[in-house]
Amino acid sequence: MRIKLLLILLAGIGSMLIISCKTSETMDQKVEKLLSQLTLEEKISLIHGNTYFTTPAIPRLGIPALHLSDGPCGVREENDPDSWNPANWTNDATAYFPALTSLASTWNPELATEFGYAYSEEAIVRGKDIMLAPGLNIHRTPLNGRNWEYLSEDPFLASRFAVSFIKAAQSKGIAVCAKHYALNNQEQDRGTINVEASERALREIYLPAFEAAVKEGEVLSIMGSYNQFRGQYACQNPYLLKDILKGEWGFKGLVMTDWGAAHNTLECANSGLDLEMYPIEGKAGNYYMGQPLLDSIKAGKVDAKVVDDKVRRILYVMLKLNLIGKAEPDTTGMAAKLGTPDKAKTALKVAEESVILLKNNEILPLNLKNIKTLAVIGDNATRKHARGGGSTVIKAKYEIAPLEGLQKRLGNSVKINFAQGYTISKDRKAKDNSLIAEAAKTAASADAVIIFGGLNHEPGNDCEGDDKPDMKLPYGQDELIKAVLKANPNTVVVMIAGSPVEMGSWIADTKALIYTSYLGMETGTALAEILTGDINPSGKLTYTLPVKLEDSPAHILGEYPGKNGVVKYNEDLLVGYRYFDTKNVKPMFPFGFGLSFTTFAYDNCKVDISGKAENLKCVVSFTIKNTGKVEGKEIAEVYVSDPESALPRPLKELKGFTKVNLKAGESKTVSVTLNQRAFQYYDPVKKQWVLEPGRFEILVGSACDNILLRQEIKL
Repeated sequence: MRIKLLLILLAGIGSMLIISCKTSETMDQKVEKLLSQLTLEEKISLIHGNTYFTTPAIPRLGIPALHLSDGPCGVREENDPDSWNPANWTNDATAYFPALTSLASTWNPELATEFGYAYSEEAIVRGKDIMLAPGLNIHRTPLNGRNWEYLSEDPFLASRFAVSFIKAAQSKGIAVCAKHYALNNQEQDRGTINVEASERALREIYLPAFEAAVKEGEVLSIMGSYNQFRGQYACQNPYLLKDILKGEWGFKGLVMTDWGAAHNTLECANSGLDLEMYPIEGKAGNYYMGQPLLDSIKAGKVDAKVVDDKVRRILYVMLKLNLIGKAEPDTTGMAAKLGTPDKAKTALKVAEESVILLKNNEILPLNLKNIKTLAVIGDNATRKHARGGGSTVIKAKYEIAPLEGLQKRLGNSVKINFAQGYTISKDRKAKDNSLIAEAAKTAASADAVIIFGGLNHEPGNDCEGDDKPDMKLPYGQDELIKAVLKANPNTVVVMIAGSPVEMGSWIADTKALIYTSYLGMETGTALAEILTGDINPSGKLTYTLPVKLEDSPAHILGEYPGKNGVVKYNEDLLVGYRYFDTKNVKPMFPFGFGLSFTTFAYDNCKVDISGKAENLKCVVSFTIKNTGKVEGKEIAEVYVSDPESALPRPLKELKGFTKVNLKAGESKTVSVTLNQRAFQYYDPVKKQWVLEPGRFEILVGSACDNILLRQEIKL
């Protein structure tokens, strides 16, 4: 009996050891085990789409379909499996979050973390595995129709928000997809344009946000862009995909195409691309990396090992998300779990901190004691933006427009008279003189006026697939604003736009100007809070507002939209404020600018340096005091200048920032830590980042053109 019991015990220990071995398998071992059980045909099936937004499943091995969704501003509404047509579900209304330009305008990465958490929770409820965001491309030209989907003209600012968002979103159990890699900086001719940019511009301007997403954020997927780079399509570009992304940066996740961005079977196979989405010409089942690739392997034109690498990466992502063996997502009761109050609260917090006050001649916040009648003018006062913009289409749970927000905030205490002022037309130059006359009449009889103008998501404005033709306000808005200002000087202008517009014909005459991108489901609430003083504005510009388009570096030093299918980035490193600073060109409003209802003073700058090379640590500390009468938040920006560089560098570059809340009269000492990259440039000859010993300047200010503290250091 004892022997029998011993044998049973030993058998139990053995089984436990087997279980232990299984559970202790490394990620690589799990991947290889699954890979070894797949047929070549099954492997091929995993590296392209099945429907527009899913990949095939292999049930016998517990390999599920991947469910993808657009959604920089939230989870896109469901569409038919094999078309772009809405599926017309009744339970897929979701939270509508502010645009990424709005998020970056907060200059508060903690909000990017909160945004990422809320965003991924919505995606999980909707049964999504990979969300196609964030957009990390740089604002090169004011005309880019997708600038509002991207974070900034500055790569450092973009990288900080990218990392915070990615880490938070992926911690909940979804993958995000950083896009569009790389140099997707215009929508005109996006599918064919060949970008020529220097190696320094590539490394210092256009790639840092993607590099940070990989190295710091550990992003699980990356989407290639439509354009070409140096004569090769980005999704088939071995230098971008194999050499830099997977080689230098050590990216372990999967690389997918943008929808329809594949062009050639052999190039797709050998370039480092892992997943082809969207069938050729939209025809179901027709993929470059489908049957044509299988035929090429059988004919000996492609090594089967390249498919193994692609599948490894897809399986790696699935395992990281614990998807292997997982049942199809259960969306029962989905409607009640989407767009919930906690998500709305997050959207509101981002919106509140993103609003930028550019001008204020003692008219804001509105003195409601002296206002009995308020004129609200402009199509953007009532327009809702969730349903437009291209890939960002959202079926919002709700969206509060500015007029509704003011009505809720003011109630019966103030009479609000609305005049549309302008109407939307396919012709951006069209204007309605009768609406302008009506608006002027409405303004003249009011105690105060608020104009809600700017852009929208119609073609030719802030819209995917279409750049703006110019920086002019559409639909006769300049004439409208001038007429209203003449009728009533007590007027506030609110610009809702995700990219720069010209305002020179009337800006001197307006007492106050607010500039904001698309603010999501709580747009009206946030703007009403700012206008009435319930919230003190604290947003700052993440891109430069030029006086006119011709002042933009892409248009005066570089090229746009290109010639003979090629666009040359001749402005090189001088993108955005780097150009305006270095060439001493005065913008309408500079990068990093934004006012408050209070004022701040800076003092007592100190710099502490420790470590060397990769361990270099430069701590910049200084004191900020709220010198005004109300509580407010200030964003302090830290720039680095290298006046003795062997290679040309911009006059100064953003390398750190912090946001601090201060009560009236309160002072706080804050610190910003800079690492070695803050002082380096990329040497294209040495093919590496270089920290050149010598003298540097640390510059601290409230905007790129308002430097308040300086400290010289030697490294």
